[in-house]
Amino acid sequence: MGKEGLFDLERHFAFYGAYHSNPINLLIHILFVWPIFFTTLVLLYFTPSIFNLPQIGFLPDGFNHVLLLNFGFLFALIYAAFYVLLDKKAGSLAALLCFGCWVGSCFLASHLGFSLAWKVVLAAQLFCWIGQFIGHGLFENRAPALLDNLVQALIFAPFFVLFEVLQTTFGYEPYPGFSANVKTKVGAEIKEWRDKKQKKIS
Repeated sequence: MGKEGLFDLERHFAFYGAYHSNPINLLIHILFVWPIFFTTLVLLYFTPSIFNLPQIGFLPDGFNHVLLLNFGFLFALIYAAFYVLLDKKAGSLAALLCFGCWVGSCFLASHLGFSLAWKVVLAAQLFCWIGQFIGHGLFENRAPALLDNLVQALIFAPFFVLFEVLQTTFGYEPYPGFSANVKTKVGAEIKEWRDKKQKKIS
């Protein structure tokens, strides 16, 4: 049984799926979305700490000075919690990836230092975003979802591409009938978009 409101997985998946029905565009997003999430965390590493890990002896000394509970951690935590609430199984895997990205970004940012890190982040973000816009322009022939719903597109994107891999590779469904329901909603959304586009042309 699906959830409703903010945690309606079918609605979120259908919204995002309607903008990523082309397999090449979808592959581009699978390759580029998580690097955008990761490099965002790299930049957020340099924000002020919310809590000091050494005070509670949470980790060995070598880790305490690298893993900072700052806005990057909070960013990853919010994403992880939202994904688990959307779907416990796939969401838990996504939450682990969020945590892994946070840990990895801390070590990378600590090693690079801010003066080099922001340049690496800028280059990676530009490359990934340009790649996605090319995917939409050349293959999807539709503007990105973020132009219609920025918050939903940015927050849901990492989970969508992971979920798509799980569904395509392992046939994963949160519950029976999920894929069929989403496919129907995606088809309806694409048809509605094409009808509106045709009316504008005519």
